[in-house]
Amino acid sequence: MYKLLVYINDQSLYYFSNTTLTSFGNIYTMKNQLLFLYIFFSFLILQITSQKHACDKGSPKTSNFPFCNTSLSYESRAKDLVSRLTLQEKSQQLVNPSTGISRLGVPAYEWWSEALHGVSNVGPGTRFDKRVPGATSFPAVILSAASFNESLWYKMGQVVSNEARAMYNVDLAGLTFWSPNVNVFRDPRWGRGQETPGEDPLVVSRYAVNYVRGLQEVDDEASVKGDRLKVSSCCKHYTAYDLDNWKGVDRFHFDAKVTKQDLEDTYQPPFKSCVLEGHVSSVMCSYNRVNGIPTCADPDLLQGVVRGQWGLDGYIVSDCDSVEVYYNAIHYTKTPEDAVALALKAGLNMNCGDFLRKYTVNAVNLKKVDVSIVDQALVYNYIVLMRLGFFDNPKSLPFANLGPSDVCTKENQQLALEAAKQGIVLLENNKGTLPLSKTKIKNLAVIGPNANATTVMISNYAGIPCRYSSPLQGLQKYISSVTYARGCSDVKCGNQNLFAAAVKAAASADAVVLVVGLDQSIEAEGLDRVNLTLPGFQEKLVKDVAAATKGTLILVIMAAGPIDISFTKSVRNIGGILWVGYPGQDGGNAIAQVIFGDYNPGGRSPFTWYPQSYVDQVPMTDMNMRANSSRNFPGRTYRFYNGKSLYEFGYGLSYSTFSTHIASAPSTIMIQNNITISKPLDIFLDDQAIDISTITSCLNLTFSLVIGVKNNGPFDGSHVVLVFWKPPSSEVVSGVPIKQLIGFERVHVKVRMTEFVKVKIDICKLLSNVDSDGKRKLVIGKHTILIGSSSEKQVRHHIDITNGEEFMSE
Repeated sequence: MYKLLVYINDQSLYYFSNTTLTSFGNIYTMKNQLLFLYIFFSFLILQITSQKHACDKGSPKTSNFPFCNTSLSYESRAKDLVSRLTLQEKSQQLVNPSTGISRLGVPAYEWWSEALHGVSNVGPGTRFDKRVPGATSFPAVILSAASFNESLWYKMGQVVSNEARAMYNVDLAGLTFWSPNVNVFRDPRWGRGQETPGEDPLVVSRYAVNYVRGLQEVDDEASVKGDRLKVSSCCKHYTAYDLDNWKGVDRFHFDAKVTKQDLEDTYQPPFKSCVLEGHVSSVMCSYNRVNGIPTCADPDLLQGVVRGQWGLDGYIVSDCDSVEVYYNAIHYTKTPEDAVALALKAGLNMNCGDFLRKYTVNAVNLKKVDVSIVDQALVYNYIVLMRLGFFDNPKSLPFANLGPSDVCTKENQQLALEAAKQGIVLLENNKGTLPLSKTKIKNLAVIGPNANATTVMISNYAGIPCRYSSPLQGLQKYISSVTYARGCSDVKCGNQNLFAAAVKAAASADAVVLVVGLDQSIEAEGLDRVNLTLPGFQEKLVKDVAAATKGTLILVIMAAGPIDISFTKSVRNIGGILWVGYPGQDGGNAIAQVIFGDYNPGGRSPFTWYPQSYVDQVPMTDMNMRANSSRNFPGRTYRFYNGKSLYEFGYGLSYSTFSTHIASAPSTIMIQNNITISKPLDIFLDDQAIDISTITSCLNLTFSLVIGVKNNGPFDGSHVVLVFWKPPSSEVVSGVPIKQLIGFERVHVKVRMTEFVKVKIDICKLLSNVDSDGKRKLVIGKHTILIGSSSEKQVRHHIDITNGEEFMSE
């Protein structure tokens, strides 16, 4: 019996016994701990083999090889390189870290780096040291998504890629970042919902496209052509992945039963947008099965859809150890070689883990997979590295001038603060309590388990931030006399030992800011929630503090997922409620600026706030989106949920009142003879709907809405214009959404002024319904457009879509 002791980041201490390391069952129950162990050893490899460029002209090993000839195409160069490798060498390049080929002058490379909301040291490809002690840490994605601001998301990607390149130039980071997470936040209990842009497929898609473009695009002609990459981004986890560990069901064993209808209109759209619009250079397949088949072994999902239908220009990577998981955890194949062969033939190109390194040679020799498939996988991988400039002299690249001074710049940190402020959602503001007066409040009590949070604010997949500003620190900048009381020792709030001090602090203050919520001990990767209530005695803390408060109480919810706070309706003295997600490195300053009115909140909830009864009724393992009365299933997300909610998707208040009107919109749209039909068949189904797949020029069918937004005062502020669509009823398509977001814009409007925004609507993509076979149908009839959410007065507009009389057949 031996024990291995490992230090991670000089903070966490882990012990692993030999039984833990050799027992598969223990490996997968201790997945997160072993992940850290893997990172540790990969980190040691990285220390030994710093990443140098492959085609060093000063080296006779590489100077004359065609794969170093930049006048050739990336594909030609990659094929030349692969043709020079032995089968053993090939297997060693299919995994992270790849060993490199020293005889050809190709250095080792660590593929795994992370940049979910800032450059992170979670992946072994990235580390911090005295030269770069930290990087800009943006809010958790769920809060940034609440800004509904596409230009912000793009700028965030640019900042992160600048800092990533700066770190790469001093051998502290890789170039391939396995971010972002574009899974839809289907169930409010999911521990990784914090990583996602929320529950709406359009918002998730638009976030994905903008963040990916911000990461990848180079500001030069090569970027316009789609050749050169600033860094490589990866959209994950493909697909229908949104359960980690719920009541004993884990992601490694879970088989997601998904209908064709739900797959097409909920789970797939963000990935499709990543590839087709974001031009992402990598897609990561997930741990779970979809309808019985592991995603990393499904040729229809990988080779068929991602590579074939969408035309991925990049590589497909497995989530870490996914191939081993479906061999060992669910015994999907008889041998490891079968598992490897299945993955490669399905379209997998890169294995996070070591299964392909261990078993590819045997799989080829046993004729389970042809070496040409291995070669093609490597070609895809090497093309991405070549587009990144890994084979070029770093000094010749557009980013050669970036270095440590370009990380944590004042401008970068300001953007992180701005992202936090833009995402914060004002849920309640009773009698205009907020913003608090900077002059009338003399004594402030700051209370709660998250009131002085630092690491909690940066969520998961975070690196080391440039700095922290906790809520307490932020509020102390406004009021000189501040009393702090934790109330609970942590968010689990297992006892009431600290209540007395909290109540005393509240009783002697003019106002109270109470910061409650969750952290990574409640919602995290590998940990789903089982309920939607505040943990432990937190609810009682709120009630006791409110009862003792002489003035007013501001409740701040620091959590990623929704919480049932319906009890607050009957608690006196709660003047305002803010949801702040996990607001990143400068979250404290952002919260304080909103509370004291230096920033007018404009964020909108990116998810539905369900009552606790919802999760008592709905198993997390049920992947269906649509309501089903026969089995008492209420549906999921605002698109299909037919029950009552605390706050609807898109809900959010402001210190101002805004009104909207439609300045320009069509009333009738005729699908007529300028449309080319791709199939010689009757495209109309009982004159009620058009089969979208039959119209080759469908992407050109668009119209624009021009919407006026007036700020009725008394504060300047930003307003999020949400455009929803209510489809017409039709016998052709069942299970249509109650309503669906088809567009959004964020606009800043000064007091008493009116600004106009234009929202472009793709008719075939956004006004079509998906039938039970996964086919999109454009229904003929009256379509309703709704401007605004439940937190404002909605404006309605009707558009009649009619069919023309003549069509041209190809």
